[in-house]
Order: sequence, then C-alpha cells, then structure tokens
Amino acid sequence: MSAPGREQPLGWFDTTLVVIFLLGIYLGVPLQVTERIPLPCAPSGFAGLLLLWRRRDRIDPVHLGGLLAVIALYIASILSADNYAFLGKRFTGLVQLTYSLVISFVFFVTLITAERRQIARILLVFCILILIGVVLEQHTKLRDISDMVRARIYDSSLVYDADVRDMALYGRIRAKLFTSEPSNVTFGYAHYGFAWLVVSTWRWKLAFYVGLVAAGLAVLRGPTLVLMLVLVIPYLLFIGGQNHQGSRAIRTIGVLLLSMILATGAVIAATSLYAERVQEFMSGRDSSTFSRIIGPMLVAFDMFKHHPWAGAGLTGEAFIEQEAMTIYMGSGTYESTWYFKISESLTNYFWLHWIYLGLVWGTVLFIALSMWLRVLGTPSVLFCWSVWVVLGQAAGAYVGPRTWTVLLVAAAGAILARRPERSPVAATDRAIVRRYPTLPELVAARRERFG
Repeated sequence: MSAPGREQPLGWFDTTLVVIFLLGIYLGVPLQVTERIPLPCAPSGFAGLLLLWRRRDRIDPVHLGGLLAVIALYIASILSADNYAFLGKRFTGLVQLTYSLVISFVFFVTLITAERRQIARILLVFCILILIGVVLEQHTKLRDISDMVRARIYDSSLVYDADVRDMALYGRIRAKLFTSEPSNVTFGYAHYGFAWLVVSTWRWKLAFYVGLVAAGLAVLRGPTLVLMLVLVIPYLLFIGGQNHQGSRAIRTIGVLLLSMILATGAVIAATSLYAERVQEFMSGRDSSTFSRIIGPMLVAFDMFKHHPWAGAGLTGEAFIEQEAMTIYMGSGTYESTWYFKISESLTNYFWLHWIYLGLVWGTVLFIALSMWLRVLGTPSVLFCWSVWVVLGQAAGAYVGPRTWTVLLVAAAGAILARRPERSPVAATDRAIVRRYPTLPELVAARRERFG
C-alpha cells in the first residue's frame, strides 16, 4: 500500500465498499446481533470492517490513539451516571457508539486517502439517483416494490405510515424509497448533497448546488432540505471563502452578505413551500417539531439542573422516562392528544449529547472530540461542529453511525477541500519520464545488461 495520507484513486472493490457504506447510512437497516444489542446501519458496518482491513496500513497510530481516548472517556461517563441498575443498557449504548465511531473513522481514513474528484462523483450520483428514485416512486409501481421491501427489512414499529398527514401538510404522499420513513430520504439527500459541495472541484458548484436544493424541494418535499441552504453558511465562513483571492476583510464581507441572502432564502422557502407545517408549528400543533427540537431541548435543560454531572447515561431514556414525560406534559406547547414514547421521541442527536452526558461530561467529551478532530488534521473544527449541529436538528440516534458519519465526513471534506489539486502537467511529465528514461539511466541499464 502507498504511504498514509497520499492521494490514490479507489479501485473497483474499494469504490464498491464506499457505495455500500453510504447506502447503509442512507437506509439505516439494523442487524440484531444479540437479543439486547442491535447494530444500526448494518451494511455500513459490513463495508466498514472490510475497509478497516483494506486501510490498516494507512491508519495513523496517533489518530487511533485519539479515538481510543475518546472511547475511554465515554466509559468513564457511563460509570459516573446515577443508578447502576441501568448499567447494562448503558453498556449496550457504549457498544453501539464504539461500533459507530470505529466504522466512521475508517470511512474518514478512506476518504482522505482517495482521489477528491472520485469521491465527489460518488456523492453526486447518490443525489441524482435519489431524485430519480423519488420521481419513479411517485409515478410508477416502484412505490409498491419499495413498500414490500420496507416491510421485510424494518421492524413494523419503525415503518412510517402517516400518509394521511403527508397529504394534509404536503399535498402528496412523501417518498420513502426503501427507507423506514421519508425523513431518511431527505436527510440522506441533504447530507450527501452538501458533502458533494465541499469536496467538488467544479468552479460553478455553488450554483449547481442551489439547483440541487431547488430540485429536492420540488420533488422530495421535506423541511430537512431547507437545512441545505443553512449549511452553506459554515462552508463559506470556514472552508470555501478561504480559497478566494483578495483581502481578508473583503472576503469576510462578501461571505457574510451571501450568507444573509442564503438565510433569507431558507426562511422564504420554509414559509412558502411548507406553509401548513409552519402554521402548525406557530400554533403549537406540530408534534414532529416538538419531538425533534423542543422536547429534547427541554429535557436537556432539565438534565443540566438535576443530573449535571453525567446526565442519563448513554441510551439512558429508560432512566429518565417518567421525568421526561413530566417535562413534556408541563410544556406550554404540548397537546394532550399527542402520544410519545420517550425512547423513540428524543430524535435530535445534538440535544441527546447533553441528555446522555450531562453538563460536565458533555463538555468534557465535546472538548475531547474537538481535540481528536484537530489531531485528525481537519483545518476547521468549527466547520465540523457547525455541520454536525445543523444536521442534528433532523436526526437522532446519538450512538448510531449516521451521527458520527456526519461529523467525520465533514472533517474529511474539509481536508479534501484544502488539498491542492494535482497538476495535469506534472502528471504528464511523470508519464513522459517513465516512457523516455534519461541518458544516465540508459547507460546504467546498458552496463547492467552487457557488463
């Protein structure tokens, strides 16, 4: 294998593994390893283990040491949490978190040692295939095939069936495209589309990205897509704006102005395309927004107050179930007709970080993860966390691979975005040298042959 960190195009086998990994993150299909331990995103785990073997010589011991240090701190956090009767459940969460961090880290190593343009092509193809698949699901028999597959590969409690609600809010049944629920489709599209923007070397990529957002809003019809415009702001502030010529002050002013335009566009898109959804939210009748943003935030603040040291512990929903329901029902935005199961309604991995770890250990792990990102070589830790926080408003499962893939793909994308492109001229020169050896090389070869 080539030296660590050296860019090298992926072969067909590694390309297949990368595609399987991304497909697994998109689908989120779990595998029940034991009665108590399910491994989420099973195809990603399979591809991640093979990539671990394939990239074993490219893993920097310092990077691996940082990962082990982070896992050790998570172990300390669950040992510090209240009530050891829930230690078994927290240990299950630790196993899932360790699995997720390891395969996400291996995927990170694969990305930073691969060819930038090749990774960009893979991400863009995923986005285009999602768009095509959604259109086909709406107008062909693909919906029946998708529903049949979904019924077989997902637990019945995970399969989304609120089609009546979709018709009321969006005027159509949202596509599931082989996933358990429509939000997984929009999340995958938003995540991969933004990752393409960061990695791509195309000069007009920002304009094309806006086109991707518009196409997604027209076809997918999910509010998560509005986050695609929000994500451009940290990209311009921390990554994209750094590559332009001119004074730093002028670049900063230009980035801020463009960011304001994008933020305004996001607000307009949300209020015009999702008027019914916005009206529900403003009137306090949107249960989805409550479970994704408001509820988890209220529970996190309660953890700061009553369990500041170590929170509920990893996957500690059972430990705080009664307490969380009391907080929900005491909220001014909670409706008595809603029914929530706490283990399934805390769907915001940003707030879950603080719910599981509390104020003290949450801060310690946040600092430790930031230091690890710096050790990995990311040029902007703030960019990585900004992407993580924004996409966290549309996804839960803190211990799952999707959460940590978001963070480490952002780190890898930042590294690739700052990597200077290989010069085609230099590559041509190297090919010419290999084809036409120098005179000393010819003389040495002749002497070796004839003595």
